Amino acid sequence: MGASSSVPEKSVHEFTVKDCKNQDVDLSIYKGKVLLIVNVASKCGFTNTNYKELTELYNRYHKGKEFEILAFPCNQFLYQEPGSSEDAHQFACERFKAEYPVFQKVRVNGATAAPIYKFLKSNSKSTFWGNSIKWNFTKFLVNKNGEVIQRYGPTTSPLAIEADIMRALGE
Repeated sequence: MGASSSVPEKSVHEFTVKDCKNQDVDLSIYKGKVLLIVNVASKCGFTNTNYKELTELYNRYHKGKEFEILAFPCNQFLYQEPGSSEDAHQFACERFKAEYPVFQKVRVNGATAAPIYKFLKSNSKSTFWGNSIKWNFTKFLVNKNGEVIQRYGPTTSPLAIEADIMRALGE
């Protein structure tokens, strides 16, 4: 069940996660920012388009605006993120010039899903698949108060979300 059960947290800002070097990151540092939270993988058919467009969105809306992308590598779908968390970070930064944070690898489904993902799933509209994450590059748009605004499936390209990001930023 996991994701369909209620979670006590009311905001992503209540979570602490691990960065790619296993250091704690208190997500309250993102209060007042619009977040796009994405489960990423380096060996997925969606990798090139998503990373390229995530970097494009980040470059367009990060500087001088309250926008951040939080990437969580996940090896749960056909083992498409086989390396370490640091490998995933290096891949994103070197190949796609990602400057946004790439965190520690997580599980997004099942009993051992990361608490942040249990929260995201329980606070977004269910899909055909229920609350489960269908595949890599599922995206959650989160408002400045840390509440989920919208969930997007893997086939929704990051640039297709741009109008929603602008709306969340108040543009």
